[in-house]
Amino acid sequence: MKACTRKMDTLSSPRMAIALRISAAIFAGYGFTWGFIAAATAGLFALGMAFHDAEHLSAIFGLVIYLCAFLWSFAARSLGRVWVVLVGGGAAMAIAASLLQRHLI
Repeated sequence: MKACTRKMDTLSSPRMAIALRISAAIFAGYGFTWGFIAAATAGLFALGMAFHDAEHLSAIFGLVIYLCAFLWSFAARSLGRVWVVLVGGGAAMAIAASLLQRHLI
């Protein structure tokens, strides 16, 4: 019984929470930004912008998106919400970009 209690204490420790927030900020924020850049590039290209112009504009906005996602991952109250929004949103945008790219080709 004590082993289970000790394991639960480790998972709910402040150090683990900080480590999970840092991981969310770096890795999930990167995935969210990658999904945004892919979706924005595909969307702007579909609207008639030249591919490289759309790619560069999306990357410029991607820097701001990454900074916002990074900072929000530390400011949000719910760590679970941070992971769901960043991973789920990044995956949704990447899927949408992939579908749009298939339609364009």
